[in-house]
Amino acid sequence: MMQLCSLTSQGLMDPMTNKSKWTFLVITTVLFSSFLFGNCDQPCEARDVGITGRSVVCVCNATYCDTVTRDAPARGTFVVYTSSRAGKRFEKSYGTIRLSIGAKAPVSENYDRSGKGLSELLNEASYRILSNIRHQKIEGFGGSVTDAASINWRKLSDSTQRRFINSYFGRDGIEYNLIRVPIGGADFSTHPYTYNEYPWNDKALSNYSLSNEDYFYKLPMIKQAQKAATAEIKVTASTWSPPVWMKTNEAITGFAQLKREFYQTYADYHLRFIEEYDKAEVKIWALTTTNEPINGIVPFVDFNSLGWFPTDLGIWVAKNLGPTIRNSRFNDTLLLAVDDQRYLIDIYLGGMARADPKSLEYIDGIAVHYYGNFIPAGILSNIQSRYPDKILLATEACEGPMPWDLMQVKIGSWERADRYTRHIIDDLNNFVVGWIDWNLCLDENGGPNWAHNYVDAPILVYGERDEFIKQPMFYAMGHFSKFIPRGSQRVEVLRTSLAHVNNVAFITPQGNIVMVLQNTNTHEVKVNIATSLLRSVEITMEPESIKTIEINNN
Repeated sequence: MMQLCSLTSQGLMDPMTNKSKWTFLVITTVLFSSFLFGNCDQPCEARDVGITGRSVVCVCNATYCDTVTRDAPARGTFVVYTSSRAGKRFEKSYGTIRLSIGAKAPVSENYDRSGKGLSELLNEASYRILSNIRHQKIEGFGGSVTDAASINWRKLSDSTQRRFINSYFGRDGIEYNLIRVPIGGADFSTHPYTYNEYPWNDKALSNYSLSNEDYFYKLPMIKQAQKAATAEIKVTASTWSPPVWMKTNEAITGFAQLKREFYQTYADYHLRFIEEYDKAEVKIWALTTTNEPINGIVPFVDFNSLGWFPTDLGIWVAKNLGPTIRNSRFNDTLLLAVDDQRYLIDIYLGGMARADPKSLEYIDGIAVHYYGNFIPAGILSNIQSRYPDKILLATEACEGPMPWDLMQVKIGSWERADRYTRHIIDDLNNFVVGWIDWNLCLDENGGPNWAHNYVDAPILVYGERDEFIKQPMFYAMGHFSKFIPRGSQRVEVLRTSLAHVNNVAFITPQGNIVMVLQNTNTHEVKVNIATSLLRSVEITMEPESIKTIEINNN
């Protein structure tokens, strides 16, 4: 393979020694096109965080920020993008598809006939792409515009704000196309609040209006993202807590459910939010049925919450939320149930169906969070098989949230990027159609958060220096969001070797194959990928690295 644009000698092949002059012409054409159309990427401005075992972060400010462009592979070629613990960030390389007779043999046959030692076999992984076996279509990837994220973004100068937005949503950024936004406040706010807090017991919601946080922080951030984005941004909205007068404990947090007399009012509360955001020209694509309903039943957390027992949730969806949304002019808004950990999905869906089977008729999909991922992702495939007409959308994830996390913010952590990558691959291989990270950015302490529930984020903002840093988690997310466009369809991958690296593969709307691979080993692994009986590519995965490979499949 060949490194281009940077013109460094590392990895550079002498084209005249290649087996085919045609290969030289293809590579030369790609190189010329990169210069002609300005596709040369700005490299990471790497900063060593000064802690043993950590990776680098990439620094952005008003005058500089690293970029990445997607280079469409020419016929007969592929493009590889690499990030690693050692410091690579979307490093780009190119290669040609190898024509051969057949892919490598299955595991047992490969071991018996190869004549290689066991250690060598364990360092050479091979796979066959079965592009005729197709699964879910992808909606996209993104992050959450919370009060905390937008407040931190606003600390930056206008120029640095634009570089931030471009990093996430722009053509030379990682091209997010999903956003999640809280309805009212969440714990990642400077204070607890809701809409229509007064007058008390106001069933007509006569004082419903958006907050200053919406007008001055969240909506401007979303609007700038929409301007920069290369595709429609689909926005999902979730309520953490309604006004306390609707709740049984009349408090923002703690053990509490919705008072029965306010079931319809709470449904109207969601519709009013859709209407108000529509006035601001932000379309709400999906609503969840309340963020983490278990938090108001088992109140281990001390932040905004509303508890739902499964049967009560079923009644509310069937009698109130479902009819209210479907009978409105926003009747194409998706309704996503549960919005909690994967081990609770069956409990909630089963309870909802028992309470009122019609509740599941109103539900378009299931929202799932990251913090129960100690349960294997295969549970999601089981759920998909039982509810084949419902999409699975991952709506929240972050690192550092647990009581046993010794550090909420862990600057330069490759381990956290590694976990993100592994879980995204697992989720996608188990029918998840999209993956939304939590806060787009936080400050160096993991806030602000009124409940002191600090966590990590892919980008940390240093307002006093007018800079932000991209952590390894940012690049982990980008290995998916940048290269798997909406409408891509997951395809089956057959393992044909003893060695293995984590992987997931897709056919894009353009007909190319995109594969994300993760080597968690501390040694390199050679990987052979057969795209047909006659075509294959070979790459080498560096120790502790992530690669996205796009293969021209035409």
